[in-house]
Amino acid sequence: MTLYQMSIIRFITIYVAQGFMCIFFLFLAFKILKRDRKRLNVIFSGFYLSPAIGFIINFIYAPLTDVSVVLMLNFLTNFFIFYSSIFIVVFNLILLKSEKAITTRKQLIILIVYGIAMFSMIGFLFYPGYGVTFNENWSPIWSFPFFLYVVAIETIAIFSALYLSFQIYKKFEDELIKKKWKFFIFGLCSIIIFMYGIFISNTLNIDSFRTIIGVVGLILALLGAYLMYYGVGRQIEK
Repeated sequence: MTLYQMSIIRFITIYVAQGFMCIFFLFLAFKILKRDRKRLNVIFSGFYLSPAIGFIINFIYAPLTDVSVVLMLNFLTNFFIFYSSIFIVVFNLILLKSEKAITTRKQLIILIVYGIAMFSMIGFLFYPGYGVTFNENWSPIWSFPFFLYVVAIETIAIFSALYLSFQIYKKFEDELIKKKWKFFIFGLCSIIIFMYGIFISNTLNIDSFRTIIGVVGLILALLGAYLMYYGVGRQIEK
């Protein structure tokens, strides 16, 4: 296994921008769990902890050049980052239906079924030309079939979360709570734009577009994560 001398832009993107994002996500998760570790808090914190794990794995494999190792660790990075959206689906279901209706068993079924669907991405690794390759800077390049699969799975979770968020909003009568929840929805929309930007960037493999998405995506991800926390996280931690 060997290392390579990565470009300054890639180093800043991974270890500075994503590093800051990782720390920020872990900080928000800590804030949520600090006061109370009830089920609702744990589920919501999963939305921040899952991508943080993905970022950490990315930090590990970024300087490596062993293709098989990089492919597997890149897969795990993708899995944990994209898996995070299902936690918002479960979180919203609990808020909308109550913990008695959405029991622990039902929560686990949703998390496991989605996890299996997302983990099935690994099948693309065994078919050259249909999965992920890497350019000269070792940035991932997605094939179109892989892009379609990830987008299909993620769209189910992301837009389910968005739909449930609007349903919850309609049930609120207190104007202050409705205003807070709007921040949550705006934050979720920011995360959605960020994720689709990454999907498109990895598929197009255009350096200038990657750079733009890297900058804009960082802003959207940080803003979205905070707005979602501000809209609901500060209340459920009490």
